[in-house]
Amino acid sequence: MTYYRYSDYLKDMYQQKVYKLPVNLPVTCPNRDGAAGSGGCIFCSEIGAGFEMLEVQVSVVEQLRRNMSYIKEKYKAEKFIAYFQNYSNTYLPVDEMMGFVQAATIENIVEICLSTRPDCLSGAHLEALAKFKQETGLAISIELGLQSVNDETLRKINRGHDVACFVHAVNKIKEKGFQVGVHLIPNLPWDTKEDIVSAARLMSALEVDTVKLHSLYVLKGTELARLYEEGSIEICGIEEYYERIILFLRHLSPRIGVQRFFGRAPKDQTLFCNWSRSWRYLQDELDTLLVKQNIQQGDRLKWSVYE
Repeated sequence: MTYYRYSDYLKDMYQQKVYKLPVNLPVTCPNRDGAAGSGGCIFCSEIGAGFEMLEVQVSVVEQLRRNMSYIKEKYKAEKFIAYFQNYSNTYLPVDEMMGFVQAATIENIVEICLSTRPDCLSGAHLEALAKFKQETGLAISIELGLQSVNDETLRKINRGHDVACFVHAVNKIKEKGFQVGVHLIPNLPWDTKEDIVSAARLMSALEVDTVKLHSLYVLKGTELARLYEEGSIEICGIEEYYERIILFLRHLSPRIGVQRFFGRAPKDQTLFCNWSRSWRYLQDELDTLLVKQNIQQGDRLKWSVYE
């Protein structure tokens, strides 16, 4: 095993092939409406990350059924995860959030996954989800957007929370017995390779369940686009990105599933995305490099001088 692929992680958990089905809700973010900040993160557009999702006007059930039909035919999967993906999906009153969650309990759904921010989880939200899990038997996973473990970088990208807030959220989620996923951007211009190693070690120490790495892309009309066009920032080359991924993997616990290494965005909406190559080409190139260099996830993760 070079690294613990998310597909294998899901097979180990459910003993069969399982796929995520994206669900788009009419939600926003506290970093947009003034609760935590304004303007949002500097890399985020008005539509968030919902490039491949159905319209929010389509009901939760209909979104799931349409996506399920497509995935069943293409990938021959029979079990699915309802993935509330875009924006901060716990940034809702508890009853409203649970209404959407309850609507997702259709046939062949085995897990509910909510993507959100570390500062968008209250005790009431977690209690409601815990009760739902007990009543339905469905697994619950929560994916937290962190992006960087460097507080100064978080400030520069206008994230609106710090690393301590993230650690607190992880602990509270795990207390309820939910799975925890974490989103990180390994090539933010202000982060060093040392930050990447620190990120892997923190994920390992917290015993999160999965990580999702997004290569940074530059969406038109964002604050990041302004900085990019005026030459105030530089994005590392693909060779350095691979180096960062390798460092991250070698310091990451081998029990943590890796969901992805590259982000995706429409070409006509970006100034920069994946070094003008397809994510599939980059994934194949990275996999070849990992095998060639005999990289093993966690092979440099040590906690003691005696190891």
